[in-house]
Amino acid sequence: MFINMEVQQQQSAPLVSFIVACYNLPEHLLCTCIDSILSLSLQPGDREIIVVDDGSDTSPLNALLKYGDAITYLRKSHEGLSAARNLGIELSKGLYLQFVDGDDQLIPSGYEVCLDILRAHPNGDMILFDFDESTFSSSTAPHMPRPTSGTSYMRHHNIHGSACGYLVRRTTLSELRFAPGIYHEDELFTPLLMIRAEVVYPTKVKAYCYQKRPNSITTNADAPHVEKRHLDFLHIIRELNLIADRLPKNDQLAMERRVAQLTMDYLYNIIVQTRSLSITLQHIQVLRAEGLFPLPNRSYTSKYLWFRHMTSTRLGLALLVKALPIMKRER
Repeated sequence: MFINMEVQQQQSAPLVSFIVACYNLPEHLLCTCIDSILSLSLQPGDREIIVVDDGSDTSPLNALLKYGDAITYLRKSHEGLSAARNLGIELSKGLYLQFVDGDDQLIPSGYEVCLDILRAHPNGDMILFDFDESTFSSSTAPHMPRPTSGTSYMRHHNIHGSACGYLVRRTTLSELRFAPGIYHEDELFTPLLMIRAEVVYPTKVKAYCYQKRPNSITTNADAPHVEKRHLDFLHIIRELNLIADRLPKNDQLAMERRVAQLTMDYLYNIIVQTRSLSITLQHIQVLRAEGLFPLPNRSYTSKYLWFRHMTSTRLGLALLVKALPIMKRER
């Protein structure tokens, strides 16, 4: 008798694989993260939790024994977040993937909305959601989002770069993986994933609680660390810009918007972190040589238009160098 092995595998596969990457985390944070996943309405057979320890100095295994077969714990040599996530992808079996950083947690009330969409619309490639800094989400009743393509969404919206901000069908990923050895790897991964997605459900529900910790990848103020973040961010902008040139027209327009947004973010961070007009001008010179500056004259958002106008003159840049660090501090 003929058996469709692909269908049989899909029927036995978990609905969602949660890939939790961790490195040198307090055990209580990692356990809180896992507990937030276990609190969802998914039955044991519908979920898979893969904890990838990226070579922590001390293994959290003893604290994780209480979860028994509810999780899979993997410990590897320290190679960075990208390598940890890529290992999780290779070993996962779920129809959909959710990346979770081990010091964060899901917001069950919001995440259940995303699961409801997934169950009702199994054709979805990606389900997008928002972040919050608390585990309490809005009480506003969510509306059912209208599907769109990833390219269309990118053409008309600024996207969240974080790979933790969506559920994604594993077949949509195909061979795409996180680039190892760089910071801001999500900013390269997510746009490339979006243009692959034919059916995207964008929601405004707050389903992910982001914990801002001192000395994390994004908050570490050590000078070599900051310099590497800047260099890697610029590398990603260059890569996406080169890729945009080879894409079909609609995909190209979508990627050009993302490149312009990232370039604006790059300059904003240079201004805020260096507070130096001369250093900012040096970075602009590099961007200009790459064809990334001046910023394209597009009406993406009012903030983009304002920033483009201010950076187009030396006087405007000087005002930004004075004002932006103060505005950042007061927020």
